[in-house]
Amino acid sequence: MSEKDIFVLGIETSCDETAAAIVKNGREIVANVVASQMESHQRFGGVVPEIASRHHVEQITLVLEETMKQANMNVSEIDAIAVTEGPGLVGALLIGVNAAKALAFAHRIPLVGVHHIAGHIYANQLVQDMKFPLLALVVSGGHTELIYMKEHGVFEVIGETRDDAAGEAYDKVARALQLPYPGGPHIDRLAKQGKPTIDLPRAWLEEGSYDFSFSGLKSAVINTLHNAKQRGETIQPEDMAASFQASVVEVLVGKTIQAAAHYDVKQILLAGGVAANEGLRTQLQKQVEQLPEVELVIPPLSLCTDNAAMIAAAGTVLFQQGKRATMALNANPSLLL
Repeated sequence: MSEKDIFVLGIETSCDETAAAIVKNGREIVANVVASQMESHQRFGGVVPEIASRHHVEQITLVLEETMKQANMNVSEIDAIAVTEGPGLVGALLIGVNAAKALAFAHRIPLVGVHHIAGHIYANQLVQDMKFPLLALVVSGGHTELIYMKEHGVFEVIGETRDDAAGEAYDKVARALQLPYPGGPHIDRLAKQGKPTIDLPRAWLEEGSYDFSFSGLKSAVINTLHNAKQRGETIQPEDMAASFQASVVEVLVGKTIQAAAHYDVKQILLAGGVAANEGLRTQLQKQVEQLPEVELVIPPLSLCTDNAAMIAAAGTVLFQQGKRATMALNANPSLLL
């Protein structure tokens, strides 16, 4: 007897993207819609929470309607609704959570709350089946974490950022180099044109630690630029971008490879917005080739940044495990994995 297909509607509004998607059996994207607010936040050089929330209010119904239209489905055909409950901007999260609750209540559909980072990890399942035990390197605007997974839905954070996440460091360094927001793609592009000739620190922290720290590196870049300006010297922005990126990538990749060997994993997953960074992808691929038993999975660029397909994929696993949220579900900006 063939099992019935499971269709999960995912909703994601944790930051500045209003997104909805429908995923079949946790692996196949049926529809995926993302409304970005990048242009609205660009002139402020970062995401303004109040503006983000207003945009979500304006967009959420349109995005949901477009998703159903793309999928050519009715709400009655949906088996569960998965929504990001945290972490993220509280006002932004509330829009998605309340839209999900309204739909679930009106149509009597089971509701599942999803952790945003779990979503990023499960974006990989839309590309390839997960093989356990695995290690996920999650690198996004506000998060830099190494997560060990023995099985579906069980996350052990073995390394996290102690100060600035890699994405934050990219944005701050981009600002110092007078590059537009978000800084990551601009630095990545500029780094390809330069040479890593500037000596910048690498924070390895104490022996055996898989934690990250990028605040010292960010300060070193700002100080180097400032001192050069005072001396009337010019630093080529391409070389600074290449030097900064080399430092970040070396630490990210180095710790990931160390942890993969220590935990004897079968797979390494790259996840989060900074996973779109070409320098990081290339270096990680090179290093993983030296671990013959380990497979590297990197999602396509469209699934690295915030989207709802990843939330639906993670939500499917929780739904199948019998996890349900009640109408008391609330936004939790500091939700732990």
